[in-house]
Amino acid sequence: MRSTTPPGKPVAVIATRRPYDDPGVPRVYYRLVPERETLLAKTHMPYALSPERMAKFRTWFLAAPYAVSALPSYAVEVSSNPFVAFSAIPTDSRYRFMLDEAQYFIMNFIKGPVCRGQLAVDVIEDRFWVFFVEPKSGESEANAEVMARQATNLRLPAEWGSDAPLLRPWLEYADLETKYLEAKTRLLERTLAAPGKINLGLVWAGDGRNPNAALTVFRHFDSASVVQGLVGEPPKTAWVIGYPLFERIYYLLVAGYDVYGNAGHQLTSRLYMDFLRMEGEFNFLVFLPQAAREPTRDYWYRGASSSVKEYVYGPKANLDRETGIVYRTADPQRELYGMLRARLAPVLAPRFDLSTVADESLRRDLRALGDVRGASTAWLPEVVFLRVDDPPRPAQWFTVLRDTAHSNVSHVFFEGSELLPAENALTVVPGFIGAYPNAIYRVRRAEVPALTAAIGALGSEADYGKLADRFGVRRTDPGFWDASDAMHEAYARSTPLEPGLFDYNRLENR
Repeated sequence: MRSTTPPGKPVAVIATRRPYDDPGVPRVYYRLVPERETLLAKTHMPYALSPERMAKFRTWFLAAPYAVSALPSYAVEVSSNPFVAFSAIPTDSRYRFMLDEAQYFIMNFIKGPVCRGQLAVDVIEDRFWVFFVEPKSGESEANAEVMARQATNLRLPAEWGSDAPLLRPWLEYADLETKYLEAKTRLLERTLAAPGKINLGLVWAGDGRNPNAALTVFRHFDSASVVQGLVGEPPKTAWVIGYPLFERIYYLLVAGYDVYGNAGHQLTSRLYMDFLRMEGEFNFLVFLPQAAREPTRDYWYRGASSSVKEYVYGPKANLDRETGIVYRTADPQRELYGMLRARLAPVLAPRFDLSTVADESLRRDLRALGDVRGASTAWLPEVVFLRVDDPPRPAQWFTVLRDTAHSNVSHVFFEGSELLPAENALTVVPGFIGAYPNAIYRVRRAEVPALTAAIGALGSEADYGKLADRFGVRRTDPGFWDASDAMHEAYARSTPLEPGLFDYNRLENR
């Protein structure tokens, strides 16, 4: 935290709405203090400080050749815009800093106050994969060029403060985003002009060792999670994130976001995130054959207006360059997923892969559970923690996640009209994903197929009640707290650095 006092003296906190607000003192000290509150899964985000980490910091920020002629101002037009405030620091250093712990930086908003509530998280699909631009691809130089020229167009909603007007900022930022997309597209057409320039080498492979190269984001109706690896079946959409996009997401949703801001600030932040999601999706689309880009976009945005689609891939952002990737099937998106999985194979975290389940029979039954599709799953909670008992073996824990299908996610309100229950799916993983379990199930090993059949047959609330009667551990169950203790103990054993207490305020008692 920021303090007015140096090390050796008690911390005197500088309390400001945002971390870059004027501290009101000539010298600020950044102090580390012990966390004394109970660790909660919904907010716990460990970040390792080590000699290895310090060596990276020195490489990026001390050994790198650059000069700082003056420290940035605290004026809001500077402090709220990282492309102005930190323009002296090499783009590659800034990108590497975030990329090295990409899950952590994305987790800052996934677990932060901005991702609380249905209206906040309906800006994203229920599950999607995230990839990153390779820093060595030459894109850093291109990014530096576009940021230098487009810094004004990259302004962010926090410059309006916490008491923003309701609609005027959004109209302004829509215009700025259009100008930026046009400039970015023209730059990409120059830098990717050579035949074959658009290839898999543009995607960061984690330098062969970093599992942050691929992430999976889950939405759980009014909260979200992010984990390392490519979890589940190939999703409907994916993002590719480069430095300008990564930095804007962080400043929009973390550094510049004020949970106590007025409706204008919160609405503008939510609407601006639409632009950033679309930009990440555009970056993924350019790896597809040119002929497949617009049809794929149209499928992602069924029912959306043409103006919305054009922000993803249209006149303002229409890269007139063919991919250098050779495709051999009629489903290039799935084929691309396969190629990316192969490229990133050395760093893909297997933690949430059912292939890690040693019991082949159980693994087969859990995969059958994950194969359940369609409207029956709409009666199922978003996040279910599943305990499988098979004495004398220790109990095993899994998470069953509902992937709620949408025609598109481009509207703030009336989400119900975008739901496509017939396209719902389930993702089943070993261990725990999500900080807010909606239900806890306990089954004997032999009952897993029965659970699968019961979920596939759900057609009413009464059907779900029968399922919960048989398999659920409701909050009114006399054995609830014993089950809770066992669950937390299993969580702590499986990932000692990560766990915190789960939040039960979304635990259903249906």
